[in-house]
This record gives sequence, structure tokens and C-alpha cells, in this order.
Amino acid sequence: MKVRPNISIINAMIRITAGFATLAWITSKMVRRPHRDSYKLIALLAGMKIAEGILRYCPMTAGFERFQEYRNDHNSENNHYNFDFDDFEAKANGDGGADSYNPS
Repeated sequence: MKVRPNISIINAMIRITAGFATLAWITSKMVRRPHRDSYKLIALLAGMKIAEGILRYCPMTAGFERFQEYRNDHNSENNHYNFDFDDFEAKANGDGGADSYNPS
């Protein structure tokens, strides 16, 4: 697996800034109550945002892009994602018969 930058410079700066701000805020909270586990989890997530900004790599963005490529590849081969929306429009217009449901 190659780790290439997949976020922009501006996005990286925003992640670094938000990560450091969150880390500073949660550190001040941890001074008062050091044994709260939720504070440790938030500090870990803030550190992850800082690391994403420094590396300019977001694993969630990479996963989403891989899923989009996978879906586009399989969409062209199997046509599982191509729906005929005329059937839905016919039901919405009242041409659907008795199986249409209106709760009001």
C-alpha cells in the first residue's frame, strides 16, 4: 500500500490547526480530571488529526476513493447500480396503483 498525499495544503493546515486546538483544550481538561478515559480518547483523535495534516494523508479519504473506484469498475461490468427511475416516478404520480402508500 502506497501512502501518497490525498488532501490539499489548505485542508492539511486546517487539520493541523484543529488538531492542536483540540489537543490544547483536552489537555487543560485532563489537568482537572486526569483519569477520565474519554479525555484520553479525544486526545488520541486530536493527535491523529495532527498526523493527518503533517503527512497530508487521510485514510478515510483514501478508503472512500478506493470504494468509488471499485463501484465504478463493477458498475460498468455488471450494471448493478443503474436503476430505472421511471418506475419510481410513475408511482409518485399516482400511476402506481394500489401498492402506493400515503400516510397522510
